[in-house]
Amino acid sequence: MTHDTARPGGQPHAVVVGGGLAGITTALRLAEAGVRVTLLEGRPRLGGLAFSFQRGDLTVDNGQHVYLRCCTAYRWFLDRVDGTRLAPLQDRLDVPVLDVAHPRGPRLGRLRRTALPVPLHLAKSLATYPHLSLAERAGVGRAALALQRLDPADPALDGIDFATWLGRHGQSPRAIEALWDLVGVATLNATAPHASMGLAAMVFKTGLLSERGAADIGWAHVPLGELHDTRARKALDSLGVRTALRTKAERITRTAEGGWSVDVAGETIEADAVVLAVPQRETRALLPDGALDDPDRLLDIGTAPILNLHVVYDRKVLRQPFFTALGSPVQWVFDRTESSGLLRGGLDGAPGRGGQYLAVSQSAAQDDIDEPVSVLRERYLPELERLLPAARTARVRDFFVTRERTATFAPTPGVGRLRPGARTHAPGLYLAGTWTATGWPATMEGAVRSGFSAADAALRALGRRHEHPLQEAV
Repeated sequence: MTHDTARPGGQPHAVVVGGGLAGITTALRLAEAGVRVTLLEGRPRLGGLAFSFQRGDLTVDNGQHVYLRCCTAYRWFLDRVDGTRLAPLQDRLDVPVLDVAHPRGPRLGRLRRTALPVPLHLAKSLATYPHLSLAERAGVGRAALALQRLDPADPALDGIDFATWLGRHGQSPRAIEALWDLVGVATLNATAPHASMGLAAMVFKTGLLSERGAADIGWAHVPLGELHDTRARKALDSLGVRTALRTKAERITRTAEGGWSVDVAGETIEADAVVLAVPQRETRALLPDGALDDPDRLLDIGTAPILNLHVVYDRKVLRQPFFTALGSPVQWVFDRTESSGLLRGGLDGAPGRGGQYLAVSQSAAQDDIDEPVSVLRERYLPELERLLPAARTARVRDFFVTRERTATFAPTPGVGRLRPGARTHAPGLYLAGTWTATGWPATMEGAVRSGFSAADAALRALGRRHEHPLQEAV
C-alpha cells in the first residue's frame, strides 16, 4: 500500500532512514522546524551502535562510550532528551594511567588539568607525568605547541599519518605509547601509523588545546538504551514523529512530481525529502543513480572494530570509576556496576551481596576481534589481575564479550577526500552519519553533528526557518 503523505496546510514530509544518533538528531531537528517526519529503523530499537541489552538481570551496554565537554552537539542531544543529569561530566579532567611494566614495579600517573588558561592548564600534569622522561615531557610540550598552530581542515594533513608527523616533531616511541596513542586510540579507533593527521590534529587541538575544560570526560551513569532509545523515543513522540521500528528501507526512487518514494515491506512512503542516516555500504545500496559523482567511493571508506570485555567479580576490585593502562594489552577499564543494575538484586539473586562489573574497552581491536571467548578470557583475566591486585583473590562470576566489527569508519590517511557532505546531486536527498564530512572522527559527537548538517540542508531546501542549536550549546 502507499502511505498517505498529503500535506495538511502545505506541511512538508521527510523520511529519515536510520535510527542511530545521526538519524534521531535529524528527525528531531526537522520536526522542531515543523516538518512531518517518518523515522525508519530496521532494528527493534533506536540508538544505532550505542545501545543496551539484557543479560539475565544485567543491563549491558554493547560498548563503553564517553564524550568530552567540547562535544557541544552531543551535549545538545542529551539536553534535548532530558538526559544531561544522567551522563554527567567530570568537574575537571582526571585520567588515572597505570603502568604495570615499569622496571621498579607498577606506577600510577594522572593526566589532570588545572584552572589555568590553555596551554598552562596541562603544564603541571605534564611536568609530573611519571611515565615519560624529563626530555620526553619537554618534547611533548614542543609538539603540542606545533600542533596548536595547525589547521585540521588543511587537506595536506589528511594525506599523512599521525605517526609520521609525531616523528618529525621528535616524539619517541615511548611518548607515542604513553600519551599520544593513549588518547588517540580511544578517540580515533586507530594507532598513530594508521590515523589521518588531519583527524588527529582535530582531536588534540579541540580536546586539549582549545579551552581548559574541553577534555573533561562525561559518560552515561545509566544504560545507553535509556538515553538513546527510551528517552529519544519520548522526545520524538512529543514532536509527532512517526517512528517505525523493524522497518527497513528497500528502495528509494524519484517520483514524477519531483518528490521521493521509499519502499518498505508492504508499504510505499512518499516524501518531499529523504535523509539516509545509515552506514556507508547501506547508503551506497540505496542511492539512486546520479546522486553522487562517484558513489563507489563510499565503499573505499573502511571500517575499524572495537571489542568490549565484560567481567563480573564477586567483590569490589576497582575503587575508581575508570583507568587506562600502559605495558598491558588492556586499554581502558570502566566500573559499570551501578548502571547495569548489578547491585539492585545482588549476585545470583541474593539481595545484599556485593560484586563489581567492569567493562574493558579495546579500540583498534583488529588482532582480537575474532578470537574465541575462551582465548580472550585466558589473555585478559590475568592482565586484570596484574593491574588490579584485588582481582587476584576475587572470583569471576561472569565473563562475556561484545564485538562491533564495523564500529567506526577507519580514520586512515586520505579518508577525508572520501567523506561526502550532507547534500547530494539529487534535490531533496541528504546524507548523515559519522562517516560523512563532519570534520570529526567516528564519535557520538560526529553522529549528532552529521544530523545537524543533514537537517539544516533539508530545511533550507524546504524553505523552513531554522536556528543552528550549537550557537546555544557552546
